[in-house]
Amino acid sequence: MSVVCGRAQTLRDPDQAHARAFFEDNFKPERLAGDGLLTAYFAPEYEARSVPDEDFFAPVRPRPADMVFKDGQVKMISPDGTLIPYPDRGAIEARPSGDAVAWMRPEDLFFLQVQGSGVLTFEDGHREKVLYAGNNGLPFVGIAAPMRRLGLLPENGTSGDAIHSWLAAHRGPEAEAVMQLNPRYAFFRTVPDDGTPPLGAAGLPLPTGRAVAVDPKHHGYGALIWIDADTPNLPGAFPVYRRLVAALDTGGAIKGEIRADLYLGQGAMAGLEAGRVRHSLRMHRLVPQP
Repeated sequence: MSVVCGRAQTLRDPDQAHARAFFEDNFKPERLAGDGLLTAYFAPEYEARSVPDEDFFAPVRPRPADMVFKDGQVKMISPDGTLIPYPDRGAIEARPSGDAVAWMRPEDLFFLQVQGSGVLTFEDGHREKVLYAGNNGLPFVGIAAPMRRLGLLPENGTSGDAIHSWLAAHRGPEAEAVMQLNPRYAFFRTVPDDGTPPLGAAGLPLPTGRAVAVDPKHHGYGALIWIDADTPNLPGAFPVYRRLVAALDTGGAIKGEIRADLYLGQGAMAGLEAGRVRHSLRMHRLVPQP
C-alpha cells in the first residue's frame, strides 16, 4: 500500500480521466459476498435559540460530568460513588437542563442526534457548529419500523422527511413517546461555524457524495469501496447509487460488512435526498495491486 500511496502523492490536481486511470492501474476490485443495505446521512442546518421559548424548548445538552467510560462501557457515577449503567433517553430528558448549550425544536434535536453533527443558526443570526460529544451507551433503535408497525406511517412512507413531519405535527407527549423508542441519547459541544465540512470518525473532512460510514469491525478507515446500490424501497429516491467512496465515518446503526451510510452534504436539500435512501447494496473493496 505504501508504494501506491507514493504514486498518489505524485499526482497534481488530476482530472477525472487521470484519477480513474490511477485507480484502475493501481487497484483491483474484490467483491464482498452477499447483499446489504445503503442508507444516507447529512449535516443538518437548524434554527436554535439561546433561551427556550414555546417552540424551541428541547435542550442541546453537553456531555455530563457524571459520565465515565469503564471497560469499554458508558457508566454513570451514582450519588454513593458506585458506577451504574447510564440512563436512557426518557430519564435524561427528565433531568434539569441548566447547562444546555442551545435550545431547539424537539424533532430537530432528535434528527440532529441521529445525524451526529450539524450547524445551528441563532436568533441574532450567528451560526455555530454543533459537534458530537458522546452518547449514553445504549443501542441505537431506528423509529421507522415501529412507526410502520403502529400504523403511524404507511409501509413505504417512512422517509426521513415524513418522520420529521409527523413528529412536528404531533409535538408533545405523542411524539415524545415515539422518540423514546430509541433509548440512545447524544450529547454535543458547539464551536464557531468556519464553513468547512464536518469531520468523520477518521478525523478527516467528509467529501459530499464520496464518504461513507461503515462498521469498523469490518472495514478500516480510509478503505476504498465501490458501492453499487439500486432497488430503492422509498418513493422519490434516486434509482441508483454507483460510485467509488472512502470509509471515513461510522454510526450506531451501521452494523455488518455489507452496510454503508453515504454522506450527502449539508442543508435541507441534502437531508431531503438522504431521507429517501434505502437501497439494496453490493460492495467491492479496492485492493492495491502488487
